[in-house]
Amino acid sequence: MAGIHITDVEAAINFWREKKPSPDGVTLAPELRALAEVYALMIFYHEDEADEKGFPPAAYAAWKAWYDTTPDTPCIAICSTSQGDEMCKGCGRSFEEVQRWPEMTPAEKRQTWRRITLHGDAWRFNKYSERAVEGPAPQPAPDEKKR
Repeated sequence: MAGIHITDVEAAINFWREKKPSPDGVTLAPELRALAEVYALMIFYHEDEADEKGFPPAAYAAWKAWYDTTPDTPCIAICSTSQGDEMCKGCGRSFEEVQRWPEMTPAEKRQTWRRITLHGDAWRFNKYSERAVEGPAPQPAPDEKKR
């Protein structure tokens, strides 16, 4: 079973804190309350990960809403696994991870993201980091369009 890392729970909590701030400094939005319960149990039991299948439905829904705002794939369109490499030089995923990506659960994808980010030697983190930037492609300046 795939586990959701505590740093992802923290990121989801921060997402919801920004999206639905407390009106009085005490009251929590339902999504925050659900995630806070999971987070507190992880801290109490000294756990780094919580099983994706064991998440309470409300907490999983809140986590999934945050997850849906993250990039889906680490791919930067330089896939060396298609050239026979076991690990992709572009994104850092293994051949199997690249092949299985569409069928992986959100937690499995986040585990892969965490591993390649911690490892940090894929080209997406250095040589071609500009390809990894999320968001719309840069547009030429207005005077450059006329040329």
